[in-house]
Amino acid sequence: MNTVQVVGPFADAGFDELVRGFFRPVRVARHGAATIRIDVIEKGDSYVVYAEVPGVAKDAIDVTIEGNTVTIAANAKPSTEVAEGERALRNERFAGPLVRTFTLPVELDEAASHAKVDAGVLELTLTKKVAIAGRKLTIQ
Repeated sequence: MNTVQVVGPFADAGFDELVRGFFRPVRVARHGAATIRIDVIEKGDSYVVYAEVPGVAKDAIDVTIEGNTVTIAANAKPSTEVAEGERALRNERFAGPLVRTFTLPVELDEAASHAKVDAGVLELTLTKKVAIAGRKLTIQ
């Protein structure tokens, strides 16, 4: 004879864990440096890069060019500090290292490239290196 077993649709432990997990607070742990957001535009003989570095002083930004690889590194410091007897209710602005490395299709001329910062946006003008024409080898 067959036995009948009653199964409840919500009796599964997986469903229970799903519902309970929905109401848990989400915490995102940050390890290492945050990423700098960039826009890259190609203009004839150069690239123009716009990078977000809000709240970072210009002397805290380092730009390194090696061949066709560009690295932007910055250190965002907290702009406000809590004094004795005060209590911070919310700290949402990022403070810490910021890094972004990217490559471009052609090599860059470090000497002809330049950078400036205005209103929290770093503008890099990266000049393309002039391509040297190949020469034909004579076969002996």
